[in-house]
Amino acid sequence: MKYLVSVYLWIVGILYFVIFLFLALLLSLVFPPQKYDPWIKSMLRYFFKILWVQVEVEGIEQLQPHKMYLYMANHVSLFDIPLLGGYVPGFVRGIEARRQNQCLRYGWVMERLGNIPIDRENIHASIKTIHYTINIMKNGLSMIILPEGHRTLDGKLRPFKKLPFYLAKQVGCEIAPIGLSGLFSLKKKDSWIIRPTNIKLKFGTVIPIEDVNSYSVVELRDIVRNRIQNLIERV
Repeated sequence: MKYLVSVYLWIVGILYFVIFLFLALLLSLVFPPQKYDPWIKSMLRYFFKILWVQVEVEGIEQLQPHKMYLYMANHVSLFDIPLLGGYVPGFVRGIEARRQNQCLRYGWVMERLGNIPIDRENIHASIKTIHYTINIMKNGLSMIILPEGHRTLDGKLRPFKKLPFYLAKQVGCEIAPIGLSGLFSLKKKDSWIIRPTNIKLKFGTVIPIEDVNSYSVVELRDIVRNRIQNLIERV
């Protein structure tokens, strides 16, 4: 039964996401990003409804919608990006792996929407991307980044890269940690099976600018990793 359910969800999910990409492209041709962004978020949230996935959000009330944050979350599944895109408040964009952006026209549309591709296999290209992101964030744009760099293979939190924390210190912005729970049960990296389940997106206590500036890159990395680890629950 789980195989039939997975096949059905893949077909429905892919068809819906193709329609989403087409509509997102049309919206980007007609309206400025801040105008069509609420529609993008609404479509991404509905994506989980058609997959029979219930999403719970906790801790969002502490965030100020018009304030700039660098959001950091654990990287569990291919569903991380649409989940964060649909539920992180305010106008926000993300850094995505260039390799997955090469899938169909997904990457082209995502770049048009304002997301930034990063080549994780090339350190010089990664540093260049980070500097480009620094300049964008200094204009007040919030960003989402997944500091593990790769999806988990066993459900456990992987080591964090240092570049995202160099970015935070260079910009001088608050870090909003996020714990994603339940996504490993929904879809594992090495499996094509999709198991409809409840998932949770939990916002932790924001790390203020004073702390970001006072800690070293390594200290900040370890603090944020510990915060995210404590936000992850069994769902």
